[in-house]
Amino acid sequence: MMISSCTHMGRCIFQLTRSCTKVLRRSSKLELLRISQSSYHMAGQTELKECQGDWVVDLRSDTLTKPTPGMRQAMANAEVGDDVFGEDPTVNELQKRCADLFGKEAALFVPTGTMGNLIAILTHCQGRGLEAIIGDGSHICWYEQGGIAQFAGVMPALIHNKSDGTVDLDELKSKIRPLDDPHQPHTRLICLENTHNRCGGKVLPVSFMKEVYSIAQENNLSVHLDGARVLNAAAALKIPVSDILQYTDSVNMCFSKGLASPVGSIIAGTKAFIATALRMRKALGGGLRQSGILAAAAIYSLDHIVPRLGDDHIHAQMLAEGIMSVDQNVASINVDDVHTNILMITVVSERVSAEMVVNRLTQVTAAEENELGCRVAIKGMVWGPKLIRLVTHNDISSTDLQKAVHKMQFILKEFSS
Repeated sequence: MMISSCTHMGRCIFQLTRSCTKVLRRSSKLELLRISQSSYHMAGQTELKECQGDWVVDLRSDTLTKPTPGMRQAMANAEVGDDVFGEDPTVNELQKRCADLFGKEAALFVPTGTMGNLIAILTHCQGRGLEAIIGDGSHICWYEQGGIAQFAGVMPALIHNKSDGTVDLDELKSKIRPLDDPHQPHTRLICLENTHNRCGGKVLPVSFMKEVYSIAQENNLSVHLDGARVLNAAAALKIPVSDILQYTDSVNMCFSKGLASPVGSIIAGTKAFIATALRMRKALGGGLRQSGILAAAAIYSLDHIVPRLGDDHIHAQMLAEGIMSVDQNVASINVDDVHTNILMITVVSERVSAEMVVNRLTQVTAAEENELGCRVAIKGMVWGPKLIRLVTHNDISSTDLQKAVHKMQFILKEFSS
């Protein structure tokens, strides 16, 4: 009797174990699918935290930079006051400098780029039943939690982003609602992004910006630019950033991306626009007190990081050219499409996924160490099932890039064989 009970219990445990294994397998497959569909999910997170290399090159994002010694010193020495009272002299200096740099009347320091975009849209779209035209590949669409609908009550009208970040102008015109139809919302705003993140750091042509602005003016609309990396665009075009921003009514720019500051963004526009934006910032909890400590880092970025943005672009080109210079059948890059500091790698091999490549880049084998002469690990980001994003930035040196190129070449040849 006892033996029979034990046998029955054993069978139950075995069946339960098999069932759990099947559930776990299904869960694993669902998790892999979720990873492949989530651009900002860092695939192979455990491996990324435990990189085997003695030389780690982190190319996941230009938000990963650490403040330089000079920037830390500037922050320590910053003169501060209460910015909510408008009495922080360092914040006031930053705002004045950015307004002049952008060719705008006024500017406002805000904690984040997401908040900056939301404040701008709230300011442009006051009232109910309004609509903003945004790109279907834009940061506002993908990575800001639908804040324009969630908090601003603004209906997004999605328009297709071409591979270069632009949109079709005829489609844009077709998205503008008639004012005499009581059934439809009123179009109030057009939002662009420059450089365009999901399109691989593409720079929008100034001629395109001008055409969009002309369409907006003809229809009594405003144009807001998500210019998180607009200074990268200006550096790539070798023109003053004001030449780009003359075709916008407002702009949001991030100091914490390519400019290597730890925190902060800036929005700019007319004096009336910024006066209303200030109220919106307060309502969203973005009013900061002695924020001159952060503004000092941003000023340091303008003086010391902006002049070297071109180096990041050169490094991205070096990486792309190095990858494409070897005989391999795994990855493909259109080198001419690398405009700034963002590099998109397409995995073309049917038997290799982006996640497999990213995970392998964090590991080191004996054969690899013997050939490269050191233990190098690269952190990259899975941007889709067959897409990898790598971003160069202030913390990546020429030596880092050389090691990263050699590592990438070795891994791609390894996968090819």
